[in-house]
Amino acid sequence: MPKIAAVFWTLAAGAAGAFALAALGVPAGALIGSSLAVAVLGALTGLGQVPERLRDLGFIVIGVSLGSGIDTSFGAHVVDWALSLTLLSLSLAVTLGLGAWILMRGFGMDRQTAVLASSPGTMSNAIALAIEGKGDVAAIMALQVLRLLVLVMLVPPLAAVLDSAPVTVPKAQVAQLPVLLGLLLASYGAGWLGQRAKVPAACLLAGLILSATAHGTGLVHGAVPSWAIFAGFAVTGATLGTRMTKVGVKSLAKAMRAGAALLCVTMGVSFGFALITAFVSGLPLPQVWIAFAPGGVEAMAAIGLSLGYDPAFVALHHFVRIVVLVALVPVALGRRR
Repeated sequence: MPKIAAVFWTLAAGAAGAFALAALGVPAGALIGSSLAVAVLGALTGLGQVPERLRDLGFIVIGVSLGSGIDTSFGAHVVDWALSLTLLSLSLAVTLGLGAWILMRGFGMDRQTAVLASSPGTMSNAIALAIEGKGDVAAIMALQVLRLLVLVMLVPPLAAVLDSAPVTVPKAQVAQLPVLLGLLLASYGAGWLGQRAKVPAACLLAGLILSATAHGTGLVHGAVPSWAIFAGFAVTGATLGTRMTKVGVKSLAKAMRAGAALLCVTMGVSFGFALITAFVSGLPLPQVWIAFAPGGVEAMAAIGLSLGYDPAFVALHHFVRIVVLVALVPVALGRRR
């Protein structure tokens, strides 16, 4: 079948899967649905192809979206919450190191797979690196999705125990289209240069850094439109689906056991550091715990707001989590056994 037709059917399957799971309210539904649909398409027909430049654009959109969470108050907040941010960074290093060690020693995974699967809270970055050929894509995806789904299931009971009331989070202002296009174009150029310099996940990193800089200095205001974010995750998921290998029953059972062990480590370490931070800083433990939990910025900020805590505190800590892991994961990947 001609290449254009293969690309068309791949993107069509990815879009269908993304819309289906997003409509069902599945966390990261666009990413997961697209990857599963394209993987099924590949298994049934042998099709599955996403142009590299389109893949790169999907990464850039995700990076720009992550960076848009920063505003001009970023510097002042970093100073005010320096202690908790430092302890958060330390907890990430411990989680990554301990989680990778358990996966390698207990489940026989190679270093790259173990490191990317253990990365707590940066599924997009882990997947971007896996797509570039680092580690077992299927195992990384399975463990990252398991972490996300279990966390989402744990959030409502946690909110109920703390007697919180549901709240509607105001929608963020959307950036003007010309400004957004300029930011995407600049990120695309920087990502291309980064790829030539062999920078890991160059496009996602370029979008994140340029967007955070532009928003943090006040040059750009507003978030990436939801439709663009959806498209970025759908394209990334489609790319992932073309790389996923068939997972047998034994491999799936092994992934579930590894995921359970990894989740216990991730949650245990984050709670332990949250407990220490709350004791030293005097901040409320639930607020610190939500800020340290390995989940998405939007979900955790919404919970923090519903509990009466400072949403800026929660959002900033999760953004710093992303930045630290984007820098830390490549270093961990480069280490020898």
